[in-house]
Amino acid sequence: MEPRELINFMSIAEKLKCNTRHSWTSTNRHESVAEHSWRLSLMAYFIQDEFPEADINKVILMCIFHDLGEAITGDIPAFNKTKKDEEIEDKEITQLINTLPEGYREKLSHLFKEMNELQTLEARIYKALDKMETLVQHNEADISTWLPLEYKLNLEYGEEAVSFSSYMKELRNEICNDSLKKME
Repeated sequence: MEPRELINFMSIAEKLKCNTRHSWTSTNRHESVAEHSWRLSLMAYFIQDEFPEADINKVILMCIFHDLGEAITGDIPAFNKTKKDEEIEDKEITQLINTLPEGYREKLSHLFKEMNELQTLEARIYKALDKMETLVQHNEADISTWLPLEYKLNLEYGEEAVSFSSYMKELRNEICNDSLKKME
């Protein structure tokens, strides 16, 4: 990638540091999209022993890039996101990827297609971890930051996404136990 192309792309990606999510950190500030993606990538790295047949490097790439569209659209909490919002975000991702040199464009187009289809083990791992990281972050935030609907949502969110794996179900159960303790 040419230096100017790299700088231009990084200027767009930098917005992920600026755009905040609905989630709060343990120090009582809004989490950035970039922070979520970073920790999600870290989670993927540390579960590689549970999925030796998976290409963990691909999962980590999915985690790094999954919210790229939010550099342009900003974050919309899952409980507010509509099909139309998803379509807009997908359109923005496609337009952004199309500005990249051919090799990167092709690789990232295939990666996002795989992520959206959720047919591969790698895509299912990424999607489950994405939801689990969100729940972990909610549990780490002060309960005063929770909306009333999150008391129920924290116990239901991601259930379908983890259904493919006994390890992911166990992880989700542990997170739900933490949620219940927090709610006491």
